[in-house]
Amino acid sequence: MNTGLARRVQVLEAAFREIAATRMAGVPILHPGLSVEAIGFEPEGTWAQGVLVTPWFMNLLRWPLADDDVPLALGVSAARTCGAQALEFIGAEAPGFGRFEACSLFSPMHEFADQLAAVATARELLALLRAPAPPAPSPARRGFLFGRSAVEGAH
Repeated sequence: MNTGLARRVQVLEAAFREIAATRMAGVPILHPGLSVEAIGFEPEGTWAQGVLVTPWFMNLLRWPLADDDVPLALGVSAARTCGAQALEFIGAEAPGFGRFEACSLFSPMHEFADQLAAVATARELLALLRAPAPPAPSPARRGFLFGRSAVEGAH
């Protein structure tokens, strides 16, 4: 991870630790065995993308690395392509961090036994999302699979 991205991830974690210690303190949905941790943030084109684990949610997050890219406005949602998947993201903002886009993966977090289980799940989800999409079958292969020649399939 480059130093600029690493610093930004540290700021993200600090912002959500502050939220956990203030606004979320004592809220019943908090999982007491979990903590804030940023998992697998890497550049994906001109955006940074990874998973944020907190005691109350696990979200896939993305934010622009380039000045000319702009995250969705607060509360606005849109489909974004992640690997071979189209996922729904919503514009969000955290004090001390700024704007980003979030896709909810889990909330609340009570189904996780501990931090290790949550982090392992986050890593597995990222691996699945970052896996290359399988190649689409060629028209000739589709014809073969369905018992037609490529010429017949064109009719």
